[in-house]
Amino acid sequence: MRRLRLASLVLLALAAGPVRAQEFPQRTVTVIVPSAPGGTLDALARFFAQAMAPALQRGVVVENVSGAGGLIGLQRAARAEPDGHVLVFGNMGVLAAGMALNPDSGFDPRRDLAPVGVVAEVPMVLAASPASGIRSLPALLDRFRRQPGRLSFGTAGLGTTSHLAPGFLLHLTGLQATLVAYRGSGPAMNDLAAGVVDAVIDQTVTMIPAHRGGQAFALAVAGPGRIPQVPDVPTFAEGGVPGFDMVIWNAFAAPRGTPAAAIARLHDSLEAALRDPDLQRRLAELASSIPPAEARGPAAMGRLIAADVAKWTEFVRQSGLAKE
Repeated sequence: MRRLRLASLVLLALAAGPVRAQEFPQRTVTVIVPSAPGGTLDALARFFAQAMAPALQRGVVVENVSGAGGLIGLQRAARAEPDGHVLVFGNMGVLAAGMALNPDSGFDPRRDLAPVGVVAEVPMVLAASPASGIRSLPALLDRFRRQPGRLSFGTAGLGTTSHLAPGFLLHLTGLQATLVAYRGSGPAMNDLAAGVVDAVIDQTVTMIPAHRGGQAFALAVAGPGRIPQVPDVPTFAEGGVPGFDMVIWNAFAAPRGTPAAAIARLHDSLEAALRDPDLQRRLAELASSIPPAEARGPAAMGRLIAADVAKWTEFVRQSGLAKE
């Protein structure tokens, strides 16, 4: 009788596993954005939070946790209960390249996070402050040459894409400028509009509205050609810097140890969101493209993180960007 009771309990436990997996999520899902409100990550995260909720049949909320170039938010996400109810939304900078600039942080995205899915690829745009009087990339580069080290780029913080991008541009051109770190691209864009910093390089999600609204003057866009959303903005190649090709991937991750069933459900909710016509329209308006299906899944994202950690670690070594 005792053996029969034990066998029954084992069968019940095995049967309960799939049920619990199917019941995920059991409460609101929180998406940590490791930057201040008002920037690209914040905008995209809110688009996706709204579009994911119907598929998950739960609310999805965004929590901004800024500081240390995204590291504080990433660490909070990595320490969260690994049950799928906490995610982090980041990009190539905070989820991969930032490690090259913070090697002693104790955080390693390859070890501490579980990839969920890549959802958007976004070109970088260089913009000048309207107060600067600069209206073209050649004019900006000429001013850099005449005033070495005196002009400034606003950045979202150490290791973010808006920090790596000017470092990459300066490396390609052999010029000098001061990099001014903020707690996110939103505050950096505010100071760009006010003329406190001379230039910012950020994703189209942030830059297109700022350019159209007159808070920034876009000078160049990365990629093989101009984009229809701002056809008046030349490419970096047209401006004389063909090597600047930064198009940024944006993605969701969960804490390490999150069950595979929860990861699969979350990834399915992202796929459902990407089929939503309203989300597709919002992404298209901001020149954000959806990666092909084979590049969106957790395994592909894991390979992408590993490749970009290696790529940007080598760049930092060659350029000395970490000393900026």
